[in-house]
This record gives sequence, C-alpha cells and structure tokens, in this order.
Amino acid sequence: MRNRLTRMLVAGAMSAVAAGAVFAKPQAADPGAGAAGAGAFAPVNLTMQPEPESVYAPPAPPREDEGVNEGGVHLVLDISYFTDYVFRGIELFEPPGHEDRANLQINGKLSFDLGKVPHPFVGAFVNSAEADPISTFQEIRPYVGFDWNLRPLLLTAGYASYIYPDRDPLETQEIFGRIELDDSYFLRSERPLLSPYVFAAYDLDLYNGWYLEAGVGHDFEVEDTGLTIRAEGHVAYVYRHELFDLVPADEEEESGFQHYQVGLIGRYSLNNLFNVSRRYGEWGFVGYLYYTDSIDDDLRADDQLWGGAGINFRY
Repeated sequence: MRNRLTRMLVAGAMSAVAAGAVFAKPQAADPGAGAAGAGAFAPVNLTMQPEPESVYAPPAPPREDEGVNEGGVHLVLDISYFTDYVFRGIELFEPPGHEDRANLQINGKLSFDLGKVPHPFVGAFVNSAEADPISTFQEIRPYVGFDWNLRPLLLTAGYASYIYPDRDPLETQEIFGRIELDDSYFLRSERPLLSPYVFAAYDLDLYNGWYLEAGVGHDFEVEDTGLTIRAEGHVAYVYRHELFDLVPADEEEESGFQHYQVGLIGRYSLNNLFNVSRRYGEWGFVGYLYYTDSIDDDLRADDQLWGGAGINFRY
C-alpha cells in the first residue's frame, strides 16, 4: 500500500509539471525577428480594452513668433534717410540749390492691444533737413487713432495735426480712415496675396478737401535668408483740395486723379544676421525705392524717382 501511495504522489507531481509547461509555453517567434526573438515570451494581454490616453497634451512644436512681445503694448519705430520728402505725390520743402538733400525721417507708433475691441494708438512723424534755410525741422506730425482687426477687414481711423515750424500758414489738421482687405481669408492661403486697401483723409482746417488713395502690395519672402521684398503701388484722387490745385487763387477748385506711385521695399532681418533673439524685439535694415508721377496736368504732383534706407524696430 505504501508503494501504491508513493506511485500516486509521483504521478501527481509529474502531472503538475506537465500542466505548468503547457501554460508557460513560449509564443511562436516572429519570423522576421531573427534569432534574438526566438523563444521570447510575449506579454499576456488580460483585457481587450485599449490603454487609456494621457490627460496631458503632447508637447507642441515651437511657434515662429515664440519669444516675441505678446503683451498689451507694442512699439514700431522707423528711422530713415531719404533723398527727398515726397508727400502724397508732392515734393515738399525743397528750396532751389538744395535738391536731393538728405531728409531724416522718424516715425514712431505706440499701440495698445485690448483684445477684440479697437486697439488705440498714438504716434508722431518728424521730417528734418539740415540744409533747409528756414527750419531744420520741416514737419512734426502727431497723430492718434485706433486699429481694429475684423478679419478679413482691417480698419484704421484717426486724427493728425500738421505742424510746420516757422511756416505757420501751412499748418492744418485732418481726420483719416483706412480699410484693408485680408484676401488670404478668401484664398485660404497662409499669407495675403495683394492686401488691397482704400485710404481717405479729410482736411478740416486749412483746405477743407478730400484726399483718396487705393493700392495693393505683396511681400516676397526669400526663405532661410531673413530677406523680405515688398512690391506695392497706389493711385490717388483728390476732391476740392486746394493743396493739390496748381492755381490756388483760382475760384474753380480742381478734382481728379492726382498721382500714382510704385515702389519696392526690402527688409533684411538683423536678428537673423547677428543671431539675436526676437524677445529683444525685431530689428531690420530697410531700403526704399519709389517712382511717383502725376496724372492730371491741372493738379499739383511731381515726377520723381526717390528712395532711402534706415532701421526698423518692432516690439
């Protein structure tokens, strides 16, 4: 009887070993896994449910504008030298014997980002020429207004005061407005194609007349160089505006198409050149080349090829 009990215990142990071998049987090796995968045990999947996704979003790639001022106050500053001061098709303040003298122009604009409501701004434009026999500061033009992005429309409206030191009879004020169309909205493109705009200014002090302008422009970016070339052009129409009348004493106030202008503006990123982070602002070297010509012979305008160069700063 003892031998029978021993044989039963041995048989039970052998059965348990065989059962364990069955449950621990290795999975068939992947034919493409090679010798290293042979005999490897695959993990046992105890459920058919997919693994839950993480509640944390995957890390996003860095944006192109990362590090740029994203606060509520922004500054644009242009400091340039031009061969001539051409204002709305007219070459201003160039006395005989001082043609093509250097004009230093400074234009600064401070704007406040208020979200979805209009963004107010204040700014000033100054034109200076040391060779001017009357006044080095020929024009000082403070202005205020607001920008409003209602994509695809970009709206601007404001008020400007024209101050001419030692030329008091010319000083005046105007209100102005501008509507630009962001055509990338309709073309479903990354950048605008022509950005057509209409600009209107009404002189409410000295001349009591209208200046109207319509134009287009396009930016050509040379990839991986930091260079952007902008081609632009506009045509102007004046209505009963004495500044553009060739014979101011004439009782008949002229109206009509006054001038057209085409130009090229090249901007090279100094951040790219000197490897400076954009968190310190965007610096650029800018070159300008324009051609202006008259349309109506009865209206005041000049035929002029002019240009300049300077530094642009945005923050």
